[in-house]
Amino acid sequence: MVLLHGTPFSSYVWRDVAPALAASHTVHVWDMPGYGASKKRDHQDVSLRSQGAVFAALLRHWDLASPAVVAHDFGGAVALRAHLLHGAAYDRLALVDTVTHAPWGTGLFRLAQEHGDVLGQLPAEAHEGLVRGYIATASHRGLSAATLSSYVAPWLGAAGQAALYRQMAQNDQRWTDELEPMYAGITIPTSVCWGTEDTWLPPEKGEQLAAAIPGAELHWLEGSGHLAQEDAPAQLTARLVEFLGRPAP
Repeated sequence: MVLLHGTPFSSYVWRDVAPALAASHTVHVWDMPGYGASKKRDHQDVSLRSQGAVFAALLRHWDLASPAVVAHDFGGAVALRAHLLHGAAYDRLALVDTVTHAPWGTGLFRLAQEHGDVLGQLPAEAHEGLVRGYIATASHRGLSAATLSSYVAPWLGAAGQAALYRQMAQNDQRWTDELEPMYAGITIPTSVCWGTEDTWLPPEKGEQLAAAIPGAELHWLEGSGHLAQEDAPAQLTARLVEFLGRPAP
């Protein structure tokens, strides 16, 4: 199985869930280009369009013909693009608080799309404070200082600061708009998991997604914000274990 992270996160988001799933599956995690430990460079294409193609190519490289896929946030759109536009085959798909329907994007995300060049020139300390405050709002229950610092770290320094605003500037709604008419054609077993307290992508987005995919199941993660891996790891893991452990369709 493969786990996909979202933005502005990395494979770090799966650090507690992945070991539990590894008890019954071979688990693959990765940092998308421009995220986490992956290379960040000027003029890099880190759009949803690019990431979907990269993920489909990565599955071929790993020789994974039909893995189970679990995707969070932006990773959901990446997984859906790879499946619907690039022919990536999945055994089943779990979508956790995912970017799938317009409108989406926090206030900072939209500001960066219009003024990314200005934000990229913020003094380092102002940038760090902005990123810390931004990421902290993804959790309903609150992140420890150490955990928050781990999420923030990839976006610090000149390269990290430029990379953060680069990916925000490149990712607009057209990359999900073109997918929306295709959701009705998804035939693989699909589970939609959503935090009841998600303020980045409110719960009605989960209902909208589950209604758009034939046969999709909707499972609420009680008391969880957008970062279900932090707010409700036990609920999320239990749901994934049950869903992934079902007999092959």
